[in-house]
Amino acid sequence: MRKVANILVSTLLALFAACTQAAAPAAAPDSLKSLLATLNERLNIGDLVALTKWDSGKPVQDSPREAQVIADARTLAIEHELNPDDVAQLIAAQMEANKLVQYGLLAQWQAAGTAPDTPRPDLGKQIRPHLDALQKRLLQQYAKFAPHRQDPNCPSWLANARSGLAADALHELALIRAGGELCVRAKAL
Repeated sequence: MRKVANILVSTLLALFAACTQAAAPAAAPDSLKSLLATLNERLNIGDLVALTKWDSGKPVQDSPREAQVIADARTLAIEHELNPDDVAQLIAAQMEANKLVQYGLLAQWQAAGTAPDTPRPDLGKQIRPHLDALQKRLLQQYAKFAPHRQDPNCPSWLANARSGLAADALHELALIRAGGELCVRAKAL
């Protein structure tokens, strides 16, 4: 009887282990980590943009520039065989996240009465070309990740991969916004 009980317990433990392994979510695709790193890099450039806005007194909102960036992204989407509407939504999310960083930093500096005394690159000659280059890399990485957007594990992959990337709470919130369009639910039939 004891032998039967041991066999039954062993069988149940093996079955439990097999079920636990089967229930484990699939690992995140490698493309997500590099995509989030690029999103984070883009957000960190927002700090430099905020400094230029502080110095110039120009508003954060730049609708003509945003419209041009989205139009360029739509063109690049076709080259990467991506849906132009999805790409426009992704890039709009990046700009909203970047503005969140800018508004947050400007508010901090206004409250302190001063901005950091750090070198300021030229917005038109240095920062924007860097952002344009980042956009091309971002779309290449997005194209690699796009097949995984509807995976049911996507939101948990995103949360785990995002953890620890941002330097502070402001940038963490902005990174959440930047990645807010990455995962989508499959459309019901």
